[in-house]
Amino acid sequence: MSIRLHNTLSGQVEPLTPQEPGHFKIYVCGPTVYDHSHMGHMRSALTYDVLVRHLRAQGQRVTFVRNITDVDDKILNRAKERGETPAQLARRFEDAYRQDTETLGMLQPDNEPRVSDHIPDIVALIEQLIARGAAYASGGDVYFSVAAFPEYGKLSHRKVDDLQLGGSGRLDEHEQTRKRHPADFALWKGAAEGEPASWPSPWGHGRPGWHIECSAMSMRYLGASFDVHGGGLDLVFPHHENEIAQSEAATGQKLCSSWVHHGFIEVNKEKMSKSLGNFFSARECFKHLEPEALRYFVLTVHYRAPLALEWSVDDKGEVTGFPQIEEAERRVEYIYRTKQRLAELPEARIVPNGPASAALLAFAGELTKALDDDLNMPVALAAAAELLKSCNELVERALAKKGQVPRASVDAAREGLALLGRVLGLGNDEPTAVLERIRARRASRLGITEAFVQEQIDGRKRAREAKDFARADAIRAELLQRGVELMDGPDGTTWRIG
Repeated sequence: MSIRLHNTLSGQVEPLTPQEPGHFKIYVCGPTVYDHSHMGHMRSALTYDVLVRHLRAQGQRVTFVRNITDVDDKILNRAKERGETPAQLARRFEDAYRQDTETLGMLQPDNEPRVSDHIPDIVALIEQLIARGAAYASGGDVYFSVAAFPEYGKLSHRKVDDLQLGGSGRLDEHEQTRKRHPADFALWKGAAEGEPASWPSPWGHGRPGWHIECSAMSMRYLGASFDVHGGGLDLVFPHHENEIAQSEAATGQKLCSSWVHHGFIEVNKEKMSKSLGNFFSARECFKHLEPEALRYFVLTVHYRAPLALEWSVDDKGEVTGFPQIEEAERRVEYIYRTKQRLAELPEARIVPNGPASAALLAFAGELTKALDDDLNMPVALAAAAELLKSCNELVERALAKKGQVPRASVDAAREGLALLGRVLGLGNDEPTAVLERIRARRASRLGITEAFVQEQIDGRKRAREAKDFARADAIRAELLQRGVELMDGPDGTTWRIG
């Protein structure tokens, strides 16, 4: 096992070695559940989904934890706007987030803790920090003292003396009067009168600050020190910086070995975010395209690089499509067509003797090499493209006149596609169902019904039987002009939308 990942703490791509041999412990900051997830959230989930899949494919044990933040100002405000309790709103969008990740074929975490279920753990950790002199109570709140942690700023490479705003990332005049230093950040916030989400504590009713939540939950499920902590670049400061400070001040141990941060999906060179109002929900994309196309699109750019999103609109300004993801859907379609062709390969064309194709056998090694190199997903996709090319060449050889291919090659091709599914999460569905969904969606956009196409296919068949080949060719040409491609085979004529 020789995987290397970029560690934000050092700024270098480094070998990743688990603290417990053969067992990787990974914690990822999950969503704040106050709305439907946008494509940026799905990029985050997909990045670490591939990491977990890759490690497990290499025979490693992985404990994967991703939290749910269901206690937050945004949740309180949105629930008030909608006339429901914060718990009701949070649970609804938590369920929606999980559905979206499942729709994209992601592995679910081994543990997915909610903040609201871990208040006792959070209170105990705050008490531990106060006992160590790293935190202090002030007017019903509790703050972490950055002066108690000399290494504060080591992840984001900032100096405490340069920090004039609150370390919580939310400048609050009320908070500033209670702090000893402007960079001190809230571990516990006293509840306002009538606040709907608060819990008892030694400092009065209140709720946890944002940062302490992840420290308490990662310690609960992974221990004081683990291997990988993941999240978006926007979390480096203050969230992850503060996690390091409070966790290491409490335990005296290094919180984690490697900090991994992914880039944003960008719209007009700005991060996609709900606060900027420039986001598209994952579900909006699913209306237009096969969900797996979004997965493929995300994999086309290195996880640390920005991923620019384009879309098309009609004359009313309504979104009509996402050209880059549409192209990704064509690649997904190619995967499923290849898988279907291999599944339908006649047994009579497969012979027991002969070596497996070297190109087919090379895929596993090329895929591992790409992902070992800082999860280089675009290179992994390039290896997948070579696999698909080799698979189709194998099928063409088998279907040629008197063609035969070795069973070892067929097995290698099928094993390669299975590996593609296990590691990159591509091609795991039943091919016919996926291809029919894609075809139906494209036909609907063109105003073409399946009944119409079948009528044309039947008319073409009658023309050919009557030896009216000019008419048969004209029908094919007319359909092609409308975007319908006919494919003749031994079992009849099928069609697809190009």
